[in-house]
Amino acid sequence: MLEFMWKKWTAVVLCGAGWLGAQSVSVIQGGWVVDGTGAPAQRARVVVRDGRIAEVGGSGEVPGAQVIDAAERTVIPGLFDLHTHLPYAGLPGLQGDWAKNLAAYLLHGVTSAVDFGTYPETFEPMRRLLRDGRVIGPRLHLAARITTPGGHGAEAGRGDFFSLEVTTPREAQAAVERWLPYQPDAIKVFTDGWRYGAGPDMTSMDEATLAAIVKHAHAKGIKVLTHTVTLERAKQAVRAGIDVLAHGIGDARADDEFLKLLRDKQTTYVSTLAVYESKKWPGRDVLAAFLDPAGLAAALRMSSSDNPPTAPRRRRWGNLTANVAAVHRAGGRIGAGTDAGVTGTIHGRSSIRELELLVESGLTPLEAIAAATSSSARALGVAAERGTIEPGKLADLVLIDGQPHERIADLYRVAGVWMEGRALDLGAIRRTATAPEVTPLPALTAKPIIDDMENPQRTSVDTLRVNASDPGHDNSHLLFQQILRAGGKGHALAIQARMGDKEAPYAQVWLPLSRGGVEPVDASRYRGIEFDTRGDGRPYKLIFQHRGVRDNKFPSAPFRAGAKWQRQRVPFSALGLTGPAGLTVLAFEIARGPGTLGWLELDNVRFY
Repeated sequence: MLEFMWKKWTAVVLCGAGWLGAQSVSVIQGGWVVDGTGAPAQRARVVVRDGRIAEVGGSGEVPGAQVIDAAERTVIPGLFDLHTHLPYAGLPGLQGDWAKNLAAYLLHGVTSAVDFGTYPETFEPMRRLLRDGRVIGPRLHLAARITTPGGHGAEAGRGDFFSLEVTTPREAQAAVERWLPYQPDAIKVFTDGWRYGAGPDMTSMDEATLAAIVKHAHAKGIKVLTHTVTLERAKQAVRAGIDVLAHGIGDARADDEFLKLLRDKQTTYVSTLAVYESKKWPGRDVLAAFLDPAGLAAALRMSSSDNPPTAPRRRRWGNLTANVAAVHRAGGRIGAGTDAGVTGTIHGRSSIRELELLVESGLTPLEAIAAATSSSARALGVAAERGTIEPGKLADLVLIDGQPHERIADLYRVAGVWMEGRALDLGAIRRTATAPEVTPLPALTAKPIIDDMENPQRTSVDTLRVNASDPGHDNSHLLFQQILRAGGKGHALAIQARMGDKEAPYAQVWLPLSRGGVEPVDASRYRGIEFDTRGDGRPYKLIFQHRGVRDNKFPSAPFRAGAKWQRQRVPFSALGLTGPAGLTVLAFEIARGPGTLGWLELDNVRFY
């Protein structure tokens, strides 16, 4: 299991990026300690030495220690959220800013999070930016995704690079193998296609295929977490040996067979109640403390709308809360996760709301805190390092201005956060979370040749070419492959598209300018983009994705390609990109009539 131990920070980076710096020895004293095991709170001091908890309790002076007065406050382990989607904002009309979203987690005391919202090409740059202190956030566990053809996770038009689709155990093993070079921390499997009674069901995964994923992933030390929402599919998933069953059972009440399976297999049950409840927003002042202005406006619009839950949603909610209570009574393991990033489920704050909902479903505040600390750490296989306040553990700690073991809502009152004994500058982190602009990231210098198509799968800047389309299972389909150009002129990319039978279908091939399009590229030394094309004579489109654009309204340029190869040029000035320092992806689009075919051949994409 990969995780970053935060060892290589420099003082300049730390102080500039949201760290107050490190004290080799510190003592938090005078308050309550909730150790995360579920044991009663105690009055005790916590001694931290060289990033780890050295002592809980005791008395006397600790020479050279920085003393933190925790009077009337409570120290808890850093919280976990086992189900997030970092690239998504959770509010309508906003482009996801993952650095902002990570800041929101820290402001709410979440120091470990699992992300299900990206794809493995993004793992290396995200990890590096966190490791180097360019982005400050929780310890991040990044999950690769596997689903079934026509299943949930395959309907967003993001192509097979995003969620591998399998139907047999052999395909399942191959999918795990395909993800291994990216060193995923976890694998998310969409096992269940039930759509909550609100729409037609999608496909589901059979038990043998899921068991093959689990067997092969576990052999490589990788945890398996699922999207599973019905009773019978939940039984299959637990029998297959998964580690975390996410979303909870919403179609029926849990029976004795399931509860025994869950207990015997020691599977962790994560109900993500925060994503399913009818949203109740706090006031403007509270929201403004961790949302940027556009996010605040969207949240206030949502809170003012009258949208009562439908009958299927009310039935599902009754089952979800009853099943949390049943798992709790049966002695099953309960973890904490939110599905944050899904519309209406705000990063950070929803992690605390989830614990309130667990308490409303029958857990005590101490048990809810244990679900979000020791239980979640155990589910991820990191309990030896994190999740409780015990000597030897990493000092990922949160200071609460209140007594959350008595009033779970006090968890919103975060007064201090430490990562491996280093105090976070919550003021600086709050400024990141609430800034009106997209969080700046250092831009890479653009290389002149973007893609000469001489590599079968990767661009000239060593990024994976990817396919994308209109959303839905009735989406358009696109295939591309390397071909020889006539006359010994090397290779080109042949793109074939079949349009979906729907309104305004389209298919795109993406050429990321950096790994996964995470880091922006500074192309301001160039005047524009040029490329060679051959096509059917009808219109095509070049789309310029870059950071800082809201609502995904990226600038684009139409072009035509005929039967003969021709060089095309698109100047940045024609797009209003006078300083193109934030480019991330070039997308070439084919849009044709419903059910029709289209093609394009492409070569020598470069800046000029």
